[in-house]
Amino acid sequence: MKFASLIAFFATSSVVVAKSASSGVNRVHQPRRRPTNPSSSCSVTLTSKDISLCPSSTVSPLDVAADLSVDSPADAIVTRGGDAEAGEELAVRLRVGSYFALWYILNIVYNILNKKYLNVIPAPLTVGSLQFLVGSLYSILLWGTKLRPGPVLTSKGKKEVNKVGFYHMMGQELSMMSLGAGPVSFTHIVKALEPFFSAVVSAVVFGKWMHPMVYATLIPVVGGVAYACLKERSFSWLAFWTAMGSNLAFALRAVVSKSALDASGGELGENLTSVNLFGIVTCYAFIQSIPLFLLGEGFSFLDLWKKALPSSSSFDLVRGLVVSGLFHYLNNEVMYLALSNVHPVTLAVGNTMKRVFIVVASVLVFRNPITVQAAIGSAIGIGGVLLYSLTKQHYEDLEKKRLEEEAKRKSKGRFGLRK
Repeated sequence: MKFASLIAFFATSSVVVAKSASSGVNRVHQPRRRPTNPSSSCSVTLTSKDISLCPSSTVSPLDVAADLSVDSPADAIVTRGGDAEAGEELAVRLRVGSYFALWYILNIVYNILNKKYLNVIPAPLTVGSLQFLVGSLYSILLWGTKLRPGPVLTSKGKKEVNKVGFYHMMGQELSMMSLGAGPVSFTHIVKALEPFFSAVVSAVVFGKWMHPMVYATLIPVVGGVAYACLKERSFSWLAFWTAMGSNLAFALRAVVSKSALDASGGELGENLTSVNLFGIVTCYAFIQSIPLFLLGEGFSFLDLWKKALPSSSSFDLVRGLVVSGLFHYLNNEVMYLALSNVHPVTLAVGNTMKRVFIVVASVLVFRNPITVQAAIGSAIGIGGVLLYSLTKQHYEDLEKKRLEEEAKRKSKGRFGLRK
């Protein structure tokens, strides 16, 4: 637990130092307006609702992370014309890359701390609900102290956030059950299938179908994971099906959250930045998780707590729960920052690549060996994810060029008619 506290302090302090170095003086940054040149190669557009840039007086580590790129060295590259666009695109890529890197680090630490806690108190539904409570209190503290502007929801916004909160709650609780029923490595091998679920949900919910070759690249992803699980010595049907259910719930959460982030005109409410959205989602998820853990585990958590006391003090158990809850909240908050800048399928691909590091870290920490077959299957599945990402990007670029050429032809046609 001392290690966990040190990690939490280091993560917070390092981001605050980076913020101080980049800002210099206290000021509120205004969101930059992206150039509207249709020939620009940058496909990411920043708006004030995509991400909130907060004043340097805000001490939340995730608010600080959201502002890292505003005065970054990449801005010095900006000159004029094409160089300006290239400089801004590089700044965007660096910022999004920093979200993914921080997300990976926080998630790896959370998975290790979480599994250690479940080994002491095997009550996944109750522990998951209490972690939601920790995240909710963290958000309410920031809103109550005015360190972060509090969100205000419309009636439509409450309905949308309620849906996101339900998917988030189910995804997390099912993940907790899977982690409690088997090793961390097995759960994350199964959860490598998330891009498959995300692609299906994106098509069904958003109506966005991709090129057939893109879907074909999902075959090695599914096949690799199936091969890895076929003769896994730590195979558990409970761990498998709860991980699969978690994949579906998180895929639904991603696409519905993206829809909420992209909503315009304040139809869902005010101050709905990506981090504020996740804060409200966490509060809703906690409320919705209460009947679930009461029905599933009742008050067995208290008995398990008493049994754990001979080997751990009450202070250690409370501290472990709070630290794991904070890491759970912060890693998901960074994920929402990333989601506000990328497509849900891209996020799912990044999420799958993240699992490589989690599996390796869990094997090193918990000494749970994986078979050669599991390693080969995992490599095939993750390689399929990389192929999926490259293929998807290729066909998106082709479609973009086609639309640009079509727009040029229409423009020339209108110009000819005016003549």
